[in-house]
Amino acid sequence: MVNIMEKLKLGIIGYGFMGHEHVNALEKFENAEIIAVCDNNPQQLEDAKEGVLTFEDYRDLLNVEEINTVIIAVPNTLHKEVSIAAAKAGKNIICEKPAAMSVEEFDEMVKAAEECKVLFSIHHQRRWDKDFRVMKEVYDQKLLGDIYLIKSQLYGVNGNMHDWHVFKEMGGGMLYDWGVHLIDQMLDMVDSKIDTIFADVQNVINKEVDDYFKIIIKFKNKVTAEIELGTYYLVPDRSWFMGGKKGSALSNGFGQNGKIVRTRHLLENVPGKITMSASGPTRSFGPPEPGLLYEEELPKVEVSALDYFENYWNALNGKEEIVVKADQVRRVLTFMDAVRKSAETNEAIQFE
Repeated sequence: MVNIMEKLKLGIIGYGFMGHEHVNALEKFENAEIIAVCDNNPQQLEDAKEGVLTFEDYRDLLNVEEINTVIIAVPNTLHKEVSIAAAKAGKNIICEKPAAMSVEEFDEMVKAAEECKVLFSIHHQRRWDKDFRVMKEVYDQKLLGDIYLIKSQLYGVNGNMHDWHVFKEMGGGMLYDWGVHLIDQMLDMVDSKIDTIFADVQNVINKEVDDYFKIIIKFKNKVTAEIELGTYYLVPDRSWFMGGKKGSALSNGFGQNGKIVRTRHLLENVPGKITMSASGPTRSFGPPEPGLLYEEELPKVEVSALDYFENYWNALNGKEEIVVKADQVRRVLTFMDAVRKSAETNEAIQFE
């Protein structure tokens, strides 16, 4: 890999919502400088910052010699075309997710980057989300003992997709959007091959593209994982649950809000005395005796979405390995194919 001992001299290809977000975020990253932005809609370029070059054709941007790295934030169907062109132009590449419309497309992109000796990475910056990293610490440190269940949930209220995301042929829908992130997080957390995948994917209020899915993953290390997303839940929520033999962990929101809950002792047998509850007589689900359960704080983490760019910068200069690796991205794309197949056939899919 070519080492560049200077700033990331960036060209942003696709200056819509995400393109603007990249510019705003990278203003806080001292090792980056925005040289140019590009969008085929000239109105998107009207608020480009002073001194930044603007182009309507990405090939003109690729001809700017000063640019050493491009961020590709165009619609999903164009990722392959633009990535390969950027590689041939000798530019290092950060491509938005999902990496490609198929595993085959992604393989072509990786091959082009390798042949042209440029650094190619997919922008899976949500590996540095605080809620995910907190729960990953719980998992990695084995704070709950043997894990039997991990649940990742994201519910929204807006319902409809936006812009080109409403069109199936352009790679729209929530599985391609947030789904990629949630899947990538789960596969990054659980270091195990997968036995089966079962999925339900629905169009609730969107005509062409999915806006709800639930995925159940059976890992070979005996962990069961659930990923559920809905844009029309009307009860907004971002949460995690992790169950282990030595306790449970809960996380609420995208920050570090939550707790670990433990029991002071496990009952060898449910007492014979029946407990009356609002739902009637019960023993297994009666209220716990006073003091039986106690809480602990979740681990603390210090992470930021800019850590993705810090890692990319360090990898470019040979200081550390790239975190988001091509084989991991390829696994996510293969996983998504299995999700679609399961949803179509209503069957669990053998994966690995």
